[in-house]
Amino acid sequence: MEITEFVEALRLDGALFADAAEQAGPEARIPACPEWRMRDLIIHIGRVHRWATGYVTDGIDQPSRPEAAPELTDEELVPWFRDGHHRLVVALHTAPPDLTAWMFLPAPSPLAFWARRQAHETSVHRVDAQQAAGASLTPLPSAFAADGIDELLAGIHSLERSRLRTDTPRTLRVHATDIPGAVWTVHLSDAPPRTVRTSEPADATPVDCAMEGPAEELYLALWNRLPWDAVKITGDDAMLELWRERSGI
Repeated sequence: MEITEFVEALRLDGALFADAAEQAGPEARIPACPEWRMRDLIIHIGRVHRWATGYVTDGIDQPSRPEAAPELTDEELVPWFRDGHHRLVVALHTAPPDLTAWMFLPAPSPLAFWARRQAHETSVHRVDAQQAAGASLTPLPSAFAADGIDELLAGIHSLERSRLRTDTPRTLRVHATDIPGAVWTVHLSDAPPRTVRTSEPADATPVDCAMEGPAEELYLALWNRLPWDAVKITGDDAMLELWRERSGI
């Protein structure tokens, strides 16, 4: 996907997030994070957007932590989010292609990294907000969802901080049936997961557990935003519990 496509996805999902947050109200519980209410989610994503904007606008080349949110009334929460979201979208739209900045996953450029990461961050939390509001989920384009699967499996869970580990080596296959060649094999051990994406048929090599379905459903299930019955599962069900328990970011 192109940088402009990620920025457009970020723009749309941020607006949908704000609308759902207003509809749900600050006291609404977040189904995927039961200890959070909507105000907690708004503050989280608002801080992340401002943190990311700093890297894009200032070219920060070292890791840092998001700044604390200001003291906000319930009425100020969503406008504060909208302002930070707008600033991030503008920053990504106007950043130079040769931007230099810190990034924590491999990417063609820092600009590509921040556009992609913030698009998926916002997409997942937009789902949280719509679920909290009891609203229908806005559909995700298949290509975007497949890219998010790739980022999660081959990127985020390749990092040392991933808790997705097991003493007994296991293999997990993920197959997005609506995207040609979208097959990932995740090798689990007591080290960070190692993921290989191939275009081979999904049943070419035996694995311990296989998941398949449309990219959108897989994306949301792997982010623990949909139940496993949203996708087809074959093989060892214990892998599903392992994922639920240890894949959280």
